[in-house]
Amino acid sequence: MLALRAEKICKSFRGLFKKKEVLHEVSLSIEEGEVFGILGPNGAGKTTLMSIFSTLIRPDEGRLEVFGLDAKKKTHAVRERINISSGNPNFPWSLTVRENLNHSAMLYGLYGRDLARSVDEAISAFELEAHADSKFETLSTGTKQRVSLAKSILNRPEILFLDEPTSGLDPDMALKTRALIKKIYQEQEITVVLTTHYMPEAEELCDRIAFLRGGSLIALGTPGELKRALKIGHRIFVQYEGDLDPMKLRIIPGVMDVRASPGKVEMVFDHSERAVSRIIKAFEGADILDIGIDQPDLEDVFLELAR
Repeated sequence: MLALRAEKICKSFRGLFKKKEVLHEVSLSIEEGEVFGILGPNGAGKTTLMSIFSTLIRPDEGRLEVFGLDAKKKTHAVRERINISSGNPNFPWSLTVRENLNHSAMLYGLYGRDLARSVDEAISAFELEAHADSKFETLSTGTKQRVSLAKSILNRPEILFLDEPTSGLDPDMALKTRALIKKIYQEQEITVVLTTHYMPEAEELCDRIAFLRGGSLIALGTPGELKRALKIGHRIFVQYEGDLDPMKLRIIPGVMDVRASPGKVEMVFDHSERAVSRIIKAFEGADILDIGIDQPDLEDVFLELAR
């Protein structure tokens, strides 16, 4: 079943002198139960698209369905089934963590035992017990982010939108936050849609990725599919002595690109043991002095698509 379907979403904002189109006919579908990433350079339209998906703003054109519900006509019903966490959380500073979560839970229509249970479960899920009675203004950046994530599961959402969930966190806290996101996703079996600038985060968490540039969707697929489509495979570097015909390397099954210079060859190939063995075999008659293999990641995909 589809958790979300967007068809030709367009959005513009009016400035002092002219309108600026931020999103142009973005269409995509998100399956129930998947972790879906939205990537792109600054100004690509990621946060605007996330705001439309979470019904915070409406598109100028296009249609959005969440679990088959028209998000424009059934906004309240959609909001009962979703939640969002921003990378820049903002809560009443003078309230404690528990007070802020109680307040948010009441806004979601929870009360009595259901409210208390949801707040306690959220505090436990994001390891906030030691900070439950601390005022929000006294918390570290990482702890504030965990409060935002705790707030986002109070109503047991079926879709959780995370807008740059590790923005501004140090590497250790970002690692812990990703682990908490994976834990909540696995335990509650919810659909997660996230934006991020951090490529290892996307590769670790996301089943599929949409790439935006200039407000348009320019690529969509799994990390592996994007690498193959852009011919971004594993790289093998070989230094050698002796005679070698580079054309022998270009016709090897699995080899996508070859760059040769005297005594050195760099090749891009798909990940398979056969490809490696065939490459090594092609160097028969030459002496291999050094060899190395680099594994590609989403950083390569990001840079290629951004260009």
